[in-house]
Amino acid sequence: MGKGSVNLCTTAMSTSKIPLLGLQAEQFRHPLDLEATAALQQLPALPWLVRTVLGGMAEQIFYLENIGSSLLVSDQQLPHLDQLLQEACYILDVERPALYLRQHPSPNAYTLAFRGQQPFIVVHTSLLELLDPPEIQAVLAHELGHLKCEHGLYLTLANLLVFCAGQLSPWGGLIAQGLQMQLMAWVRCAEFTCDRAGLLVSQDAKIMASVLMKLAGGSPTLAPQLNLDAFISQARAYDQVNHELGNVYKALRNTELTHPLPVLRAREIDRWSDSPAYQALLQTHTNQQRATPQLGWRHW
Repeated sequence: MGKGSVNLCTTAMSTSKIPLLGLQAEQFRHPLDLEATAALQQLPALPWLVRTVLGGMAEQIFYLENIGSSLLVSDQQLPHLDQLLQEACYILDVERPALYLRQHPSPNAYTLAFRGQQPFIVVHTSLLELLDPPEIQAVLAHELGHLKCEHGLYLTLANLLVFCAGQLSPWGGLIAQGLQMQLMAWVRCAEFTCDRAGLLVSQDAKIMASVLMKLAGGSPTLAPQLNLDAFISQARAYDQVNHELGNVYKALRNTELTHPLPVLRAREIDRWSDSPAYQALLQTHTNQQRATPQLGWRHW
C-alpha cells in the first residue's frame, strides 16, 4: 500500500455494494464507444498526432500546470474524498489514480494519463459544492471508467490539442483540427461507457441521473429543489422528437459538445440499469462474493 493510502480493511465502507472483482472493460462498454474507438484507430494521422503532441514539451507543461495549481487529495488532505475514491477503485477493480482538487467556477472533472506518469483525476471545487457524497463518488467512478477502458491516451490528446494548436505548423494545425473533430466525436461516445462505470459503483440509477440533472441546470442553492422524476420525463420527451427538423437539430447540437446532452445520458443510463446485461453483471459478482470467503477490503 502506497504512502498516504487508506487501509480499507480498517476503514468503514459501504458494505451494501457489490464489489466487481475481476471486472473487464468489455463487460460494460457502450456499443457507440466500441464503434467510435475502432473508427479512431483507423485514422492514418493518429500516429503523427501522438508523436507531435505527446512527444514534445506540451505533455510535461500540461502535467506540471495541473499538479502545480491543484490540491492533492489523500488520507491527510480531504480524507472523505480519498475514501470515496478508494471504495470506487475497489468496486471497479482498478488501480487508484492520484486525485487533485482545483479551484474553478465551472463544475467539471477530468482524467489525464501521461506516459511515464501516474494517471490522475482533477475535480473542480464548484462540482463538490453542487453534489452530495454519493453523487461525487459517481463522478469519480465515471473518471475511473476512462482508466478502466484505457481511454487515457485519446482523452489526453483531445485535451492537449487545444493547448498545442498555436504551436503547430499551418499544415499541422489543419490536420490537428480535423483530428480534434474525430476525437471529440469519440469522447462523446466514450462518455456513455463511463456513465455506466458510475452506475456500477453507485449501483443506483437515480444517483447517476441526479448528477446529470444538476450538471444540466443545478446550483448549490437550487439543487435541493430539483425534481428528478421530472428530469427523467424531460429526457423521454426529448427522445420523442422524431421529426426531421428535430433530428437535424439534435445532430448539430451534439457536434458542438465535448459530452452528450445530459438528458440523453440520463436516458441511456436509465435504459442500461434495466437491461439484462447490467442485472446479470451484478448477479454474477453477487454469486462470486457469496462463494468466496471475504478477507476484507483490498489494499492499494
